[in-house]
Amino acid sequence: MNRRLLIWLAAFVLAVSVWPNYASANHGGPHEEDDAIALAENSRSAVLIDADTGTVIYEKQSHEQLPPASITKIMTMLLTMEAVDKGTLKLSDKVTASEYASSMGGSQIFLEPGEVMTVDELLKGVAMASGNDASVALAEKIAGSEKAFVKLMNERAKQLGMKDTHFANCNGLPVENHYTSAHDIAIMSRELLKHEGITKYTGAYQDYLRQGTEKPFWLVNTNKLVRFYSGADGLKTGYTSEAKFCLAATAKRDGLRLIAVVLGEPNTKTRNSEVSAMFDYAFSQYTLHPIYQAGETIGKVKVQKGMNAQIDLTAARPLNVLVKKGAPAESITHKLVAPEKLAAPIKAGQSIGKLVVYQDGKILTEFDLTAPADIGKAGWWTLFKRTAAHLFFVD
Repeated sequence: MNRRLLIWLAAFVLAVSVWPNYASANHGGPHEEDDAIALAENSRSAVLIDADTGTVIYEKQSHEQLPPASITKIMTMLLTMEAVDKGTLKLSDKVTASEYASSMGGSQIFLEPGEVMTVDELLKGVAMASGNDASVALAEKIAGSEKAFVKLMNERAKQLGMKDTHFANCNGLPVENHYTSAHDIAIMSRELLKHEGITKYTGAYQDYLRQGTEKPFWLVNTNKLVRFYSGADGLKTGYTSEAKFCLAATAKRDGLRLIAVVLGEPNTKTRNSEVSAMFDYAFSQYTLHPIYQAGETIGKVKVQKGMNAQIDLTAARPLNVLVKKGAPAESITHKLVAPEKLAAPIKAGQSIGKLVVYQDGKILTEFDLTAPADIGKAGWWTLFKRTAAHLFFVD
């Protein structure tokens, strides 16, 4: 085999191996090429997504594993809010600070050993003042120890598909083997925002702890965008000498909620400026296009020998897609992909089909459609009555 042919074959193999990765990275939304627009130029890593659909609008080395500093606390807040929603924890529950929690350095609310605060107060301390001590106190309340809580953090990260992440503590203080990525931070930020009450904490600019005592503690949000950027209401800042200046921010305007993450910025001014520019870009260029409202029927699937004769596939939440402003409405189409019939029994949450949304004939996104409730097998008497009704009472 001559040298020219060998070179040609090597080039062909390289092209084939690279193409699927390129195609996959750009499938499913209005993702911009890294060099197409100048965003977050001073960051080490960045990502910009739409919180509703998860569509990536812009990214820059978004899967690079980096120390996240106090952005770690997004997962701490997520597990706290999930415990509240499950009923295993109440915002009014009292938490007694341990010696260990009180010993945390860095940003803190200066918990004294034995001091008692409510979960609500500790959440303020985490979200606004980035309290390392408040984070550990919550972790110990939920899991019994910080070590057990960190295990829950890593399990939740795995469930969410955060493949670039490993947590070693609950507050982001420098420690070995503690890392994540801008991409994964966006994932957990999006999950946290599903708990609507969280922005009460992350979006407040100032508040107090220990009011009415001899030592009132003034809280001022470390995320200045919540005061100076219209629509901003979270989420979490971070800084260590290793991580540099980091921010996971969110803002909402006209029904469009964005999440921007930057890691490794040189200073707070640049960090805030570049995140503001990311928001400005997306708000000016993109909008949500509604497909179905919550509760609307998308289609029906017949059920063989079931207690119900059919499943009504409805939108459990508003189904929207992110599109460039000015895109013709007729360019957005959708198609239900589901079987004509299914055999009972069917379990609630069972995947039934999907709604595929197209723009100009190309797949934009897909929504999974699930059974809204259990459908058991019907007995012979139910089936007999159904058959009789069909035979004798149909026009």
